[in-house]
Amino acid sequence: MPINAQILDNPKSDRVRRITDLTRAKGRERSGRFLIEGPQAVREAVAWRPDIVQDLYVEVAQALEHPRIISSTLEKIVEQSQDATIYVHRCTGEVIRQISKDAQGILAVGNARAMHTGPEDLELGERPQIAAFWQVRDPGNAGTVIRAADAAGCDAVIFVDDCVDALNPKVVRSTVGSLFHIPVLRMGTEEFFGWAADRKLDVWAADVYGTERRKPESLPQVLANVDSVTSGKAVLFGNEARGLEPAILEQCDRIVSIPIYGKAESLNLGTSAAVMLLSLAMAGRETI
Repeated sequence: MPINAQILDNPKSDRVRRITDLTRAKGRERSGRFLIEGPQAVREAVAWRPDIVQDLYVEVAQALEHPRIISSTLEKIVEQSQDATIYVHRCTGEVIRQISKDAQGILAVGNARAMHTGPEDLELGERPQIAAFWQVRDPGNAGTVIRAADAAGCDAVIFVDDCVDALNPKVVRSTVGSLFHIPVLRMGTEEFFGWAADRKLDVWAADVYGTERRKPESLPQVLANVDSVTSGKAVLFGNEARGLEPAILEQCDRIVSIPIYGKAESLNLGTSAAVMLLSLAMAGRETI
């Protein structure tokens, strides 16, 4: 089995320095690799995208005469990795923590280029549902919305315009493995609208206010229309602070808002995406 017999115990080694460099955008761009931290994310990468996992690093207990992986949870991930012949490096806790404070004993290095999906590579089903996000900037929000889109069974996630790097370590952690279940693409704004039009997808804007000319429809009213719920669509969400600009809203086929029944001023991006996408998914499946 491809498990390195040597235990990595030098937190200042060149290998550790190179892996640590993947926490920075320049390091990822220079090397074409990215960091996968924590049991949940590593487990899902090994299970669903073993082709992109280049190396796996796992913590062992040094005090024992025969060092062992520190938990049964991590042992199972390593065992599964061997079915895909992923190379495993055993490390001291000091080395793991030097690379990442969020690893919880395990991390992996992935091939960033193999994660790339272009618009021409995406195959859509008969009635696809796409989750699109315009200028999402916060890594935690980006990971949360990818997870929400995955839970809703969306065909893909599209980051539109100037968005956070989907391979930022905090994004990867926040997806809790969903990054390895669903394609994530990047497009410019006009490219996105052109791509949707070419595939005859309606673009629905998730927006509270709409524009002076076009007011939003309430989500419960939209869900009552069976035909519109089951059509192919791309649901577009706006920037965390500014929402969607009027010029973008005017290009959308529909504007839909989530009603608020209590005193909350608004919903954050992650909650809005989960409510909207899951509501549409459940309504669509109930009618099929």
